[in-house]
Amino acid sequence: MSDSHRPPADLAPAPIAPAQRSLAPDLARGAMLLLIAVAHTRILHPGGAALAVRGGPGPVDDLVQAVSTTLVDGRAYPMFAALYGYGLVQIFRRAKARGLAPEQARGLLRRRGRWLVVFGIAHAALLYAGDILAAYGLLAVLLAGAVGWTNRRLVAVGAVAALAGATVFGGLQALLDGVEEPHPPLDPLVGAVQRLGSLVFIAPMSAIMAIAPMLAGIWAARAGLLDEPWRHVRLLRRLALLGLLIAVAGAIPTVARFLGWWSPGAEWTSWGAAALHTLTGIAGGLGYAALIGLVVARATSRRGPITHALAAVGQRSLTCYLLQSVGWFVLTEPLLANLFEALGVAAAAAVGVAIWLVTVAVAVILARCDRRGPAEILLRRLTYRQSR
Repeated sequence: MSDSHRPPADLAPAPIAPAQRSLAPDLARGAMLLLIAVAHTRILHPGGAALAVRGGPGPVDDLVQAVSTTLVDGRAYPMFAALYGYGLVQIFRRAKARGLAPEQARGLLRRRGRWLVVFGIAHAALLYAGDILAAYGLLAVLLAGAVGWTNRRLVAVGAVAALAGATVFGGLQALLDGVEEPHPPLDPLVGAVQRLGSLVFIAPMSAIMAIAPMLAGIWAARAGLLDEPWRHVRLLRRLALLGLLIAVAGAIPTVARFLGWWSPGAEWTSWGAAALHTLTGIAGGLGYAALIGLVVARATSRRGPITHALAAVGQRSLTCYLLQSVGWFVLTEPLLANLFEALGVAAAAAVGVAIWLVTVAVAVILARCDRRGPAEILLRRLTYRQSR
């Protein structure tokens, strides 16, 4: 992008005050990070990334894994992607309101996306192989123009992308059946190199799977579903109910499989079950976001401590996401806690909730000090920095 497309320095906006932010997107981001934390706990139990593999020996483990497979796995990240798309529209609108031309505003989104890719590379090298930031950065660079697409085009491209993502992930899950995941190496430098190597594969695959929910988030933002949820109660109710019901139904084959109640008779049925789980997860992620919108629409003007805490996390979602990865690094590194695939499913889930609660505490402290998240500050400065 040439310098002529960069916003002038005096058009770089002041940060939005917390009181001026839309509550529902922030609440959704805060709740989403709880689901993300629980989803990441698969690195702590023997089931690993393979959804159809039993992760613990006891009935409590089976119950927790069934709930997680139904309501968390493959449902949290679509919600993440939808909220990311929602945020792109908000940034685009604010840029245009400051006087930027549409192409300049899209250039801003692309520049922010490029820095997210850099964040993702650093994140993978230093902390966590399952980075999602690089994938979302790629999408901003490649699909910034989607904020101006017609609804028909959003639906058409989203449908194709959803089928492609389900196909890719279904095939990956079929390949993971019976494959033992390698433990982190003792040498930290080797571990960093391995994580970067994994990112080369993970980032484009994650981007493909995130396209559909991201485009849905763009559509939702243009309709103002979470900015003014009280105006869309009927639609939000339908989205929440149908989305979550579809997600539950789509998880049944995978849950039945790891419980030993069903065994696929052919390889294509294994792929089909995983693809169905992925495809219906998009509906689940959108259903969760709609559910948060309903909660906000029904809430009174008085905000309780839970609302304040979730909003604080949502306003600092990038910082809290990276803080979670510090926890996963400490827990799985051989020279530190060395708990990679060492816990049962229930214990792992409890650890995930605990890590999320730590990030909540950090976010609340920052909010009380009227401080933004350090990761948000850095990304903002890099995005609006002028070339010299």
